[in-house]
Parts: sequence; C-alpha cells; structure tokens
Amino acid sequence: MEQTHTSHNGSTAATGAQRRVLVVEDDPTIVEAISARLRAEGFLVQTAADGPAGVDTAEAWQPDLLILDIMLPGFDGLEVCRRVQAQRPVPVLMLTARDDETDMLVGLGVGADDYMTKPFSMRELAARVHVLLRRVERAALAATTPRSGILRLGELEIDHAQRRVRVRSEDVHLTPTEFDLLVCLANTPRAVLSREQLLAEVWDWADASGTRTVDSHIKALRRKIGAERIRTVHGVGYALETPTP
Repeated sequence: MEQTHTSHNGSTAATGAQRRVLVVEDDPTIVEAISARLRAEGFLVQTAADGPAGVDTAEAWQPDLLILDIMLPGFDGLEVCRRVQAQRPVPVLMLTARDDETDMLVGLGVGADDYMTKPFSMRELAARVHVLLRRVERAALAATTPRSGILRLGELEIDHAQRRVRVRSEDVHLTPTEFDLLVCLANTPRAVLSREQLLAEVWDWADASGTRTVDSHIKALRRKIGAERIRTVHGVGYALETPTP
C-alpha cells in the first residue's frame, strides 16, 4: 500500500513518508529507467512527456523534486523550470543531451539546482536526487536555527538567517545551491578550497566525477556577485576574494 506523503513544502518529511519525484522527459526508455530506479529507492514517481504536462502535473501533484529534460515538446525544460519555480520553490535536476556549458549555465540561471549530461548512470542520478533532498532539509533546519548577524566581506553581504545576499546593498537572487556554495567559500575567505572539498561540503558527494558541476555553479555565481570575487587556482579549486585590510 502506498504510504501517505505528509510534506510538500520543502520541510523534512515524516519518518516513513515517501518523497515525490516528477520526471519530465519525452524519451520513454529514459523515463522507464529513471522511474524504475527511483521507485526501487523508495520514491513515489510521476512522469510527464512534454512541457505543458510537466507544469500541470507539478501544480497538481506538488512534487518534492523535479527531474527535467531541457529538450521537450510543447515548450522546453527551461520554461518548465521558470513556471514551476514561480508556483513554489522545488529542487530541480536538469538533464541535457548536449555537453554544452551554455545550456548548463542557463539552466542554473532559471532555478535549476544541478544538471546531468546524457548518458548517465542510474546510480549517479539516484545519488544526486538524495543529495538535493538532503540539502532542502538542511536549509529548512537552518531557517529555524538562529545564527548571528550578517557576514560582510567588503561590498558583499551574506544574511544567513534570511538566506539573502547583497552586493553594494542590492539584493542578488541566488539558487539554494549557489547560496550554499557561497557560504562554504565565505567560511574561509581567501583560502583555496578544492573542487572535491566543495563537492563534499555543498553536495554531500565524494565522487570526483562531479567536479564539472562545481565549475558550472561557480560560473553562475560569478555572473551574479562579480567575477572578480571568486579566484580560480588552476588545477586546485576556488577561493573567495576579500578586500585587503
């Protein structure tokens, strides 16, 4: 018998409750493979084969996570992401058939939290789904846990309690992943963190094959807070630059 799902608002689900995952993909073979793996992992799964159906199903079913192909009939996955995120915040894992960094950055820009390039392993996809849902739970917990003040690094301000970022007193909209990545860098300003460290801290993932995900999120973050604020140390990782005292 299907277990009752008790939480659709991003908060931690009750013990034993199943999380809902909506898969929006028009390739039946991929849909079947993803659905079978996620059901085996204990998730409830719904599917949609085009953009309009994806938006309608998300509104009616209120999934906890969305797996979304970029190339879809009707309208593309980027538009689906925009419309779903306008209804309610939900973590989004984008799928793309092209190893095109522009697609990835645009996807991150409209609210996606992570992406995978086809072909991919179902083990890796399941791992990423678990990671995204854990991050939502951590963010919900952090929102109810008082944390002192606002961190100011020159013209950059990070408000932990409200999960808000400002540059030169102007609000900057960051995705949940981008915010967590910035906080991770800001915890040790000017110190170089390797891609593997960032993967472990932000994504809870120790598999080095995900380092390109880090690179793409760094590029998206630079576009929002200023490229000069994040320094690349080639072959190593990244550091958040701060004004010299």
